[in-house]
Amino acid sequence: MPVEMIGWIAPQVSSEILDSEGPVFDRDVITETARVHEDGGFDRVLIGYFSDAPDGFIIAAHAASVTTELEFLLAHRAGFVAPTVAARKFATLDQLCDGRLAIHLIAGGNDTDQARDGDFTNSETRYRRTSEYADILRKVWTSDSSVNFTGEFYEVRGQRSAIKCHQNPHIPIYGGGGSAAAIQSLAPHVDVFMLWGEPLAETRAFMRRVTAAGEKHDRTPTFSVSTRPILGKSSNEAWERAHAIVEKITKRRENKVAKEPSNEASRRLLTLAKQGEVLDSCLWTATALATNAPGNSTSLVGTPDEVAEALFKYYELGATRLLVRGFDPLADASEYGAELIPRVRRLVEKSDR
Repeated sequence: MPVEMIGWIAPQVSSEILDSEGPVFDRDVITETARVHEDGGFDRVLIGYFSDAPDGFIIAAHAASVTTELEFLLAHRAGFVAPTVAARKFATLDQLCDGRLAIHLIAGGNDTDQARDGDFTNSETRYRRTSEYADILRKVWTSDSSVNFTGEFYEVRGQRSAIKCHQNPHIPIYGGGGSAAAIQSLAPHVDVFMLWGEPLAETRAFMRRVTAAGEKHDRTPTFSVSTRPILGKSSNEAWERAHAIVEKITKRRENKVAKEPSNEASRRLLTLAKQGEVLDSCLWTATALATNAPGNSTSLVGTPDEVAEALFKYYELGATRLLVRGFDPLADASEYGAELIPRVRRLVEKSDR
């Protein structure tokens, strides 16, 4: 099965080691980032969701207008836009970009960030709400008759959308989370379950839990794994670069107090960091520890061949989508396109043969 390589796009260049510069919504940055990823052979880019960030629908629409093949994974927090309205917005955007859209449904892993948008529900409640949200989205996209729905959070009467997705039967749905509530709520609905980079044994065990939960509802989700590759021409060069990155992160965070993360996926990464700094062949936990694991934060460190082999191991487990994001976003995306992605694709093609 072909591998889908996913990158990252934002309206402003910034990272854990780079200060933000320029306007928070920079069309030129979106254009350049989209084209760097398309030229680099990425299949898709994730557009993140944050309570203080520009609207992702607009970012995706602009990025689609300056590319022809690059696809988009639009993060969307369930609960702030009515699911029937969101279904029409997504379908419209999918038509606009000729079927290059997927969505990443987020229940919300940070209570403080949720509160900024007026949501004070707990994590388990948010996952139950997201489950209903996904159910309504699919019904609105695919139903030829009026949609009626009665649940814990939503009640819909007589909804019938004139706009349908460009893709048949509908836009792919991605989602993820590290808790039992995430698995039980999302496995029956998502097409792709997204994981952060954990050791192979833990990843395999987690995949089995998701697969078992999906099978109870006659669904078989596929998987994505997200990591932060750090490359070098030699192993020594890669590790020197990796330690320099952690030094920068640590210096930038030296006056911040690390709080216990409110989501299970982040806590899992920090627990793994206590087991060792380097796990498997080159999975580095120090970047997760330095950032307090707010999201995708474990690194794969090594030469392009070493990191490609490590990514391929996830593919062998069943992760047919691999998200790679750098600490120097544009420069790293270019390097991944030139050095990493071709190697991963060759390994996959050889395996498939």
